[in-house]
Amino acid sequence: MQIANGVLRHSLVPSCLALLAACAHGGATKSALYSGGGGGSPSAAPSSTMAGDSSYSPPAHASESFYEPARPSQSTIVQNDPVPERPGLGTTFGESVYAPISFAPFQRSSGTPWAEVALHYNDEQGVNEHARYVGAIPQPLEIYAGDGSLAVALVDDAGRTLPGVAANGRTLIMGEDGARYRIIVRNATTARFEIVASVDGLDVIDGKPADPNRRGYIVDPHDTLVIDGFRTSDANVAAFRFGRVADSYAAKSSGDRNVGIVGLAIFSERGAVWTRDELQRRDTADPFPSRGYAMPPR
Repeated sequence: MQIANGVLRHSLVPSCLALLAACAHGGATKSALYSGGGGGSPSAAPSSTMAGDSSYSPPAHASESFYEPARPSQSTIVQNDPVPERPGLGTTFGESVYAPISFAPFQRSSGTPWAEVALHYNDEQGVNEHARYVGAIPQPLEIYAGDGSLAVALVDDAGRTLPGVAANGRTLIMGEDGARYRIIVRNATTARFEIVASVDGLDVIDGKPADPNRRGYIVDPHDTLVIDGFRTSDANVAAFRFGRVADSYAAKSSGDRNVGIVGLAIFSERGAVWTRDELQRRDTADPFPSRGYAMPPR
């Protein structure tokens, strides 16, 4: 591990490199996490049973030797109905995965994210129901952030982009119970970006309630960032795995209110940022924007 001024970079093990060959630009995939400065920070339902009826007594013509005497009456405790389990998927705290990091400096150009991405996920039935609600059809889905310079997706263990729906301002990703997934961010620019990521409302680095003001991972120019799970040390993470809401890391730690969503706050670095928007401005620059006489500078 290499440390310099407080930002973490992590490299995928060889088995992960093949999975991102289609996304990365030929080099080893790596990520970085800024750890210093900058500010900011998973229940079983009760069950009830009916008590035996104590009011029964034998018919008058029956011989008492065949029946026990009537038992004294008993009081009955009324219990609440069991709390129904929430349907759909959450993200569990999976097995340990080797994903080492190193440190590097990063200074944000602004306290406001350059772009934000929200990916709602669910099981096949849940996504199909939601898709019908918004009038769309699921298909492999990659989302473009900001001006399109960065692309975000959830991929399976083999690197295949998970299917989903983008309609009416919502992005819905289809998962499968027990399946592992990763978050990937592809950077098509010559600039670095910082990615603060959350799953089910929890920061992927420390597992606490997420806040964009905390530090995140760095994606290098023309590179792909892979986030494998909740970070447990400088060298390992707990894999992201879809599971029942009740088994999710959020439900077992801070609560399941925000289960079913992956969030990314993307920050540009201070200095020149060669995004698509900036390149378009230069490409369409007008050498003669107006005609007139020179004026004194203001």
